[in-house]
Amino acid sequence: MHTVGTFAPDSVEQARERYEAVGPAAGTVVREAAKAMAFDREEYAERVTDDVVETARDALFAGLLAVDVGSREEYEAWREGYDGEVTEVGSENVDRVAWHAGPDGEAVAATFQNREEAAVATLRRQAFGRLYREHLRPNQ
Repeated sequence: MHTVGTFAPDSVEQARERYEAVGPAAGTVVREAAKAMAFDREEYAERVTDDVVETARDALFAGLLAVDVGSREEYEAWREGYDGEVTEVGSENVDRVAWHAGPDGEAVAATFQNREEAAVATLRRQAFGRLYREHLRPNQ
């Protein structure tokens, strides 16, 4: 078993603080990407909306989340000791699992066979949508 990523918030407040902290980086990433695509001022103003920057912020936040990756047996051992609700996506008939436990007694897991990187990316999107979005972007 191993962990990918660095951020495992212990509280919703800690998640909010990190989400706020990645905001300026999200703006920088979007600006630099628009510059690399040679947007002029008009195109930039038209295409780079607040929603675009917020989407970048969501992706940066999710990309930092710590995800445990292990065998089905390691996952089941973790799950036995976890005192919360787990939403699992994927097939029960595969050998590997990636999972992330959020701060509110909820966790998400994604099963996979060979493509760990894809499973981790899927799991991070699931974690953001299921565990964090309502706390970080309540008007969504």
